[in-house]
Amino acid sequence: MQMVIRCRAPQGGSTLPVHYNSLIQGWIYRHLESDLAQRIHLEGWLDGKRRLRFFTFSRLLGDLHVGNGQIRLLGNVHLVVASPLEEFLENLALTLMHEGKVNLGDVSLEVTSVEVRHPPTLRRPLLLKALSLITVYTTLSTPNGRKKTYYYAPQESEFGQQVLRNLRRKVRAWTGEDIPEDGATFRPVKVSTRNLSIVKYKGTVIKGWTGIYELDAPEPYSRMALDAGLGAKNSQGFGCVEVWEKNSGGRNRSRAHD
Repeated sequence: MQMVIRCRAPQGGSTLPVHYNSLIQGWIYRHLESDLAQRIHLEGWLDGKRRLRFFTFSRLLGDLHVGNGQIRLLGNVHLVVASPLEEFLENLALTLMHEGKVNLGDVSLEVTSVEVRHPPTLRRPLLLKALSLITVYTTLSTPNGRKKTYYYAPQESEFGQQVLRNLRRKVRAWTGEDIPEDGATFRPVKVSTRNLSIVKYKGTVIKGWTGIYELDAPEPYSRMALDAGLGAKNSQGFGCVEVWEKNSGGRNRSRAHD
């Protein structure tokens, strides 16, 4: 499920550092009941040795300006938070309605509405818009024995292959069923070098991509993509997506606008 949190910046605007993922992640954990936060953060859901946390969130979207290493919130902004765990979204929504604000560092935003999106009808193939960077990588060993992270680009076949393997792993950890890919594909539809961004998360440099993608996969994969995100580092604010459609006038649109 996905939840849209709509907020209003104070008159005159507010400023955040451009690398703000950790602020949102920390805010989410602080506003969950302690037992639930601990269960998600420390325990998660295991698939082999991998620990999955099953939530993700978008960038801040709306009336804002990015420049000089800062993001200026000028008016109405919104954030999409997604998880297959209904308890997670219900808990966060109750806290939001009770407090009526979102505190990110020194910035306080007034909550104007909290909307839970009804799950859409999923067709195959499905067009998806990235609301936060999709990151796909592997760790390599250099000749001198050091570790190096290589980030894949959407045009590389390994990008789509890893996204699908990751979805299969999430479905398996969540449902207990190992559902085959059944000829699944994941490919870029509307992606250019302008969609590449670099984010720092607690000092770590992470490369990722926005853009429009096509996911042709079994329904549990598509549902998991919307509920838990694509690629890696979802609970750090990467890989949040929404369905991208065409309106009656033939122009492309998505369910939320930035």
